[in-house]
Amino acid sequence: MERPEIYFSFFMFTVDARPDDTAYTKTLINHMQALTDMGYDGFDLHIAAQPPSVDHKLEVDSYLGLKKAFDKAGLRDAKFTTNVGTTRTFDPTSPYEEQRKEALAYLKSRVDITSVLGGDSIMSGPFLYPYGAFPLTDNGDGIWSDALLDWMEPRFLAARSVFQELGEYAATKHVKLAIEPVKSWETPPPNMVSEALDFLDGASGADRLPGGVTIDTAQVVMESQGPSVFKRNVARAVQHDRLYYIHISAPDRGAVHDSWIPWDALLGEIEPVYDGPYLVEVFNAIPPLDSGMRMARRRFWRPGEDAPEPGRPSAYDIAKAGLETLREQLARFGGA
Repeated sequence: MERPEIYFSFFMFTVDARPDDTAYTKTLINHMQALTDMGYDGFDLHIAAQPPSVDHKLEVDSYLGLKKAFDKAGLRDAKFTTNVGTTRTFDPTSPYEEQRKEALAYLKSRVDITSVLGGDSIMSGPFLYPYGAFPLTDNGDGIWSDALLDWMEPRFLAARSVFQELGEYAATKHVKLAIEPVKSWETPPPNMVSEALDFLDGASGADRLPGGVTIDTAQVVMESQGPSVFKRNVARAVQHDRLYYIHISAPDRGAVHDSWIPWDALLGEIEPVYDGPYLVEVFNAIPPLDSGMRMARRRFWRPGEDAPEPGRPSAYDIAKAGLETLREQLARFGGA
């Protein structure tokens, strides 16, 4: 059996690759070279949303330039996946057709960026419903529980035509679309793997949409219905070839090597049936992640960006330990 590919998330360093910033590109390259030397096979970049007035083609062109800089620096063989979210402006679940068209154009541009960076690659993230956009009543009160799920139903129905066209477009670019469920305190549904699969499969199961899912260990631990449902969800995703990406992330989104990841319960189900890449995902306590996720833990200092902090682990220390731990755990289940 071939060794599974393992990527590293750049949420450790930034939420914006700033592709037009040549000075920052050098910083990204330095991090990638260090991580490649550790043994990582590739990287996951968050594609930051720009103001609605920005031309999507210019965004794609900027990432094309970024990829050329990576190649020139000796990173031609590195693999790239992307993390993408929708926004209140680019909302594929909107009840308004014109807004859905704008969301489709936005998401197609993210497919193009993924293709430019990674070729045959994966676009993952919460790109079905706008991240963090909790609905309110006319009185400004939150909508929760049954009322929230009922409110989401027509939104998901409205998004189906968008995702049909998006999936067909992504196939022409050799990009896999992997919807990532994110826990409910961060964003409305889909919060669980079953909800993402329900959306893709449709009400009858006969009108299935193209695409798949990302399973994130942190999301599963914090927003799961339990081991038996997880087992059924993995089997269901595999049955319809929808298990596209696995994120290995600690429940506190910090260090992976000493965390509450239930390796046996998760990898015991995943590893025998999965042949895609794994992502070590650590959210560093840097802006805007620190405030957005209400982080109370200290950051991991970033070599070349932050002043060294003796006695405290660097981002590279955490990345290396995470890689070693994941390899050890995969080896237990046959992933050499």
